[in-house]
Amino acid sequence: MGEAIAQAQLAAARDEVPVGAVVVLNGEIIGRGFNQPISSHDPTAHAEVVALRDAANRIANYRLADAELFVTIEPCTMCSGALTHARIKRLVYGASEPKAGVVHSQPGAFNAAYLNHKIEVTAGVLAQECSAVMQAFFARRREEKKALKNNRDE
Repeated sequence: MGEAIAQAQLAAARDEVPVGAVVVLNGEIIGRGFNQPISSHDPTAHAEVVALRDAANRIANYRLADAELFVTIEPCTMCSGALTHARIKRLVYGASEPKAGVVHSQPGAFNAAYLNHKIEVTAGVLAQECSAVMQAFFARRREEKKALKNNRDE
């Protein structure tokens, strides 16, 4: 999870929402990703999808059976679908995402009866640290917005 947090910090440094992810297979990181939909002009460039693409390219296979994905924030619907299609064995996430998270926060994306692949889930790993990265990012954004407003008012 530490490497996923480092990836989230890379996103924050690029003014992207700080979510980071890594794909691990046999104890080795084979894929890394951080949020980059703004800079890449790609609405699908969430950390999880970027990490899945990196891993799939590295092993030359779109199926990532037996791999684990570590991500700082609970995945959204799109990312949960991508994890299922990639056949990720286990998802490990840090902080819950009450609005858009669909693993536990909203109706479970992995529990649908029609799915032919089930993903193990471990939640809350380094949750405080993962939340802190997100909170610091949005606190900085609010301060920047406030400073900009104050400059215009002067």
